[in-house]
Formats: sequence, C-alpha cells, structure tokens
Amino acid sequence: MSLTVPFRISALPLDAFAPFFGLSDGELVARGMRRMTAESKPGYPCRVSLVDAEVGERVILLPFPHLPGPGPYAASGPVFAREAARQAQMRVNEVPESVRRRLLSVRGYDREGMMVASDVTEGAALEASVSRLFSDERVDYLHLHNARAGCYSCRVDRA
Repeated sequence: MSLTVPFRISALPLDAFAPFFGLSDGELVARGMRRMTAESKPGYPCRVSLVDAEVGERVILLPFPHLPGPGPYAASGPVFAREAARQAQMRVNEVPESVRRRLLSVRGYDREGMMVASDVTEGAALEASVSRLFSDERVDYLHLHNARAGCYSCRVDRA
C-alpha cells in the first residue's frame, strides 16, 4: 500500500488576470503581454483553470510573479490564462490532466522561500514525488514547473 502525503494543488487566482481580458491587443503589448489563439492541444496550459486551452480558444500570455519576495529565489515567468477560464478548485490529492501529462520539475521551498529540495518526474508519477519531498520537514510547499518549457504550473501544499 502506497503512503501518499495528502496534498492540494492550487491554481493562480482568476482575479489576477480578469482585468486583462478586456484590453485591446495594443494595450496588452504595451504591458508586455500577448493575446494568442491556441493552435494545438495540449500546448497552452491555463494556470487559472488548470486545463489546456482548446484549439481556437483565446489565451493571454503574460509574465506572472509566481514566487514574489525579496529572496534569491524570487521569480516571475510566462503563464497562459484562458479568457474563458473559471477558477480551478482542486480536491485533496487531485491532479489535473494538464499537469498529469507533462514532465515536471518539482521544487520544494521552506517558509522563507528558499529552495531546499527538488525532483523531476513524469506527471503520471507526481504523487510519489510529492510524498518524497514532503517527507523532508524543511519543505513548506512545492512549485511545479513544466520541465521542458520551464514555465510555472501550480503550487502544491500539504492538505
């Protein structure tokens, strides 16, 4: 029997992105953002709904501070937000398909935002990696990144 540490995945908040959906393409470009149309699935993973955009669906690509703060690991990176996104509400131990189907970099941070552990795993084996990293008492939370593209995916906390 597998011992899985109960966890919950969190998406980025819709209210952080909603103000941009009504902007013109020129206004988005002036802010360093781009409106795009999904050309393939998978390929445009929404960080709010935690689903891949459908082909033909509009998304906004923008920089987002996924690890804000003054520390050395403070980070911002490109993320997609679907214009039709609804806020994801994940159940305990639920892994969305958009995460499950990718190769992931799993990064464990302590309370001060210092990376203290890491792993690379297929999304299909995420639970084992989460359990292994959360067995380290220093790890307060995890960030998942798509290992191939390097972009931020979502946060994982103990449930």
